[in-house]
Formats: sequence, structure tokens, C-alpha cells
Amino acid sequence: MAYAQVGVIGFDGPIDLQSLRLYGLPEAAPAVLNGTPLLTGALFGSGRREFAAEVSWDLPSLAPGATSLLDVTVNGARAGDFAQASLVSSTRFIELDAAVWSNNTVRMVARNISGATFDLAAATLSVGVVKRRVP
Repeated sequence: MAYAQVGVIGFDGPIDLQSLRLYGLPEAAPAVLNGTPLLTGALFGSGRREFAAEVSWDLPSLAPGATSLLDVTVNGARAGDFAQASLVSSTRFIELDAAVWSNNTVRMVARNISGATFDLAAATLSVGVVKRRVP
């Protein structure tokens, strides 16, 4: 890691800073510090905080209390990131839960929370992932 010396003038004269930590949003950082959005490969997504994917999900018939799982690929998702989902369908009695299961994979769980069996038609599932902020 390279360090730059920065001269700062204080009340008692010059101060020599040996390290400097910058705080701010990744998308506001200069490209030299945070990659560029057009990079591909290992640095793909550098500076991005939000990732999304859409897939079609044809839920099986769910009996009361039954669940169904689906793994969705969301490039850029990592363990510890926040995940959420919505299904373009009437899901009043279907509870959706999303969690980053592994790198680039979000696991969806649909649970029937009603007392009746539901068999929904195929619908678009939207999955969003937001990078966690490190304090």
C-alpha cells in the first residue's frame, strides 16, 4: 500500500500526517480510489451498493404452513448484505423471505401463512441486494 505525505498547518506549525482515512459514499469516491463502473472481472461492481435481479417463479401448490425455496443469482451479492424481494402477484397469504446464501446467490423462501392451500400462477420475482455499511 502506498502512502502519501500531506502537509497540514496547525496552531503550533506544520503537522506531518502519516495516514489518512477518507469517509464517504463509494459512488462519490474518485475512480482512482474506488475503481470505475465500466471495469469487468475481479473489480466488477466496484463502488456499487445496490444489485438487483428478476426471474420468473412458478410456485408449487403450497399447503398451509408449507414452504418453497428458490436460489436466485444476483451478481455482486456477498454474505452480510441485505436482501429483499417482491413477487408480482397477490401474495397476501404468502410470506417471502430473502437472504444472501452465498456469494452471488440469494435464497428465497415462500411460506403459506394461511389456513388454505394456494397455487399461484408464474409471476415475476424481483430481488434486491444492498451492501452493508461498515461502521
